[in-house]
Amino acid sequence: MQSSTAGAPACAMLVDRAVLEVAGKDRRAFLQGLVSNDVNKVGRDRAVHAALLTAQGKYLHDFFIVELGDALFLDVEASRVAELKRRLLLYRLRASVDITDASERFVVCVLFGERALSALELPPDPGAATAIDSGIAYVDPRLAALGARFLLPHAAASALAMMDCNESDAAAYDRLRLSLGIADGSRDLVVDKAILLEAGFDELNGIDWQKGCYVGQELTARTKYRGLVKKRLMPVAIHGPLPAPGAPIMLGAREVGEMRSGRDGIGLALLRLDAVDECLAKGEPLTTGDARLVPHKPEWVNF
Repeated sequence: MQSSTAGAPACAMLVDRAVLEVAGKDRRAFLQGLVSNDVNKVGRDRAVHAALLTAQGKYLHDFFIVELGDALFLDVEASRVAELKRRLLLYRLRASVDITDASERFVVCVLFGERALSALELPPDPGAATAIDSGIAYVDPRLAALGARFLLPHAAASALAMMDCNESDAAAYDRLRLSLGIADGSRDLVVDKAILLEAGFDELNGIDWQKGCYVGQELTARTKYRGLVKKRLMPVAIHGPLPAPGAPIMLGAREVGEMRSGRDGIGLALLRLDAVDECLAKGEPLTTGDARLVPHKPEWVNF
């Protein structure tokens, strides 16, 4: 990649991501009956973010879905790709679908910063996609401020080197994600326990409320329409040592949440909304261990 260029966006490889290929004539209908978003919207010019849930509406996996050639590809957590493949195969039954790990063929990259989307001539429209060197580049379907993601064949990954971008790393991208209050899979969503609406999947385009049934749909809809969300994942400024994931968060003597991922003085925490209101109204900080936490509400959030 080129040396540092003033004002140019940053680019980074995400080595903690893997790729599943879903091929076969039933691929679209197969995924449509399982995941939280509308797979029929996925095309050469559109990507989506979606989740796979338990029958009780609890989080199992989330991923990005793109189309290349005659297959759909899932950008997933590398540490959990085998488990996701196994679970999808359990649902296959008689569907004409082939599910393979394509991680040795593809890499996942990101381009972020003020000029990231204009460098690709992409609009600030979450999910907007364009072909690039036998792969695909697309605006992050959750939030355009996260920049663009790429799914590229290994042989075409050198395309990034030809772009006017500054070589960066996953840590810098992680800091951006945390500052915007965006969950990073199972780092922030407890498997078999977390609820999508607590992590902003509604506002972040991860749920389609008009599509037909999918696994966990009834419970997810009930949570929304009955207003049952009492906790939210929120960014917090951390003053003191970085708390461990899962550390209890206190407001005075009362436990009001749990820490999730974090780095370099910023993190995500699952917090009770009434406690956040009280904390901000009184100016009283949240605490966990020797650290003080100050929550803030991202612009995209709609409590």
